[in-house]
Amino acid sequence: MIYLDNAATSHPKPEAVYARMDRFARDVGANPGRGGHRMAVEAEAEIAAVRRALASMFGAADPARLILTLNATDALNMAFRGLLEKGDHVVTSTIEHNSVSRPLTRLERDGFIRVTRVTPGPEGLLDPARVALALREKTRLVAVAQASNVLGTAQPVAEIGALAKEHGALFLVDAAQGAGLLRIDVSKDSIDLLAFTGHKGLLGPVGTGGLYVGGGVELKAWREGGTGGDSAEPVQPREYPHHLEAGTPNTVGIAGLAEALRFVAGRGIAALAAHELSLAARLWERLEPNDRITLYGPRPDPGRPRTGVVSLNVAGIGADEAGAILDSSFGIAVRAGLHCAPGAHRLVGTFPEGTVRVSPGPFTTPEEIDTLAGALEEIAS
Repeated sequence: MIYLDNAATSHPKPEAVYARMDRFARDVGANPGRGGHRMAVEAEAEIAAVRRALASMFGAADPARLILTLNATDALNMAFRGLLEKGDHVVTSTIEHNSVSRPLTRLERDGFIRVTRVTPGPEGLLDPARVALALREKTRLVAVAQASNVLGTAQPVAEIGALAKEHGALFLVDAAQGAGLLRIDVSKDSIDLLAFTGHKGLLGPVGTGGLYVGGGVELKAWREGGTGGDSAEPVQPREYPHHLEAGTPNTVGIAGLAEALRFVAGRGIAALAAHELSLAARLWERLEPNDRITLYGPRPDPGRPRTGVVSLNVAGIGADEAGAILDSSFGIAVRAGLHCAPGAHRLVGTFPEGTVRVSPGPFTTPEEIDTLAGALEEIAS
């Protein structure tokens, strides 16, 4: 099987990730922070090491403000429901992933907040000037994805962050598609809240992710329970990270994420991104001359901030059918449909059918991209 669905979850993982998870499950496996014996201490040390690695990668000063979560969706709900108060105004875009749009829409429909949605340009790029026009007196939060999971478009987060800061609003970035592939510096980009997942560009296992909470931001506890620390308190302790981390964490997954972060740091984010972008450009150049294949989003040119995602459609064949043919007849795994981002498809005119989404990863080869291009050309003919 040729796997080209890395925007959903990266596969395969680096071999060291599998080895570390196996070793941790067999030899450590204790509950961190819940005991003083050596296994519990080692488990806690592994979690602390992950916080430090993430803080270093994202330019965060305090590793304790890196909250470990189940995934980006968990982190985003923690941020929205922990921060927003009745009457707050939020600015976001029309092309956000459902993990951003659905919680905000629910809070809006319940009469709790007001939301202004900014429409980006035809390739999915947000104009900071239009974001500025959407800001209101009661704007508490600006929330945007770092990169579109449909179009690959990378947003000007530094400019948007500066606008939010100048206005006195907080800035949240959904880095589910960008973490591990695009530069992130929470200080330089004025990012107050950063949600990310471990199982995509960071190459870790599913069930891992996190939320960076800036030093000037306080969230209500998303869940309350055991922390293994101050057990005498009747409510969740205020100290970070325990304030937002109740219950036993996914220690085996976190151990795998630790190894994945070492791999990403060793390869370098810029090199990993360049590899995927070169494969996207190779596919684009092969398919663009075919008048029966439509490509969406910005052309993957070198030097243009973008991820390696390529969305396309074949004339006369639905996206779901094309994806099924690639799977059954050619042994190629892609993603077909709306990709949990219906607004992006409305923008480019592919709603409600969606697109075929191709997303290479660090282990994808040029030969595999050529095989996909040949298969698409055969389907189109």
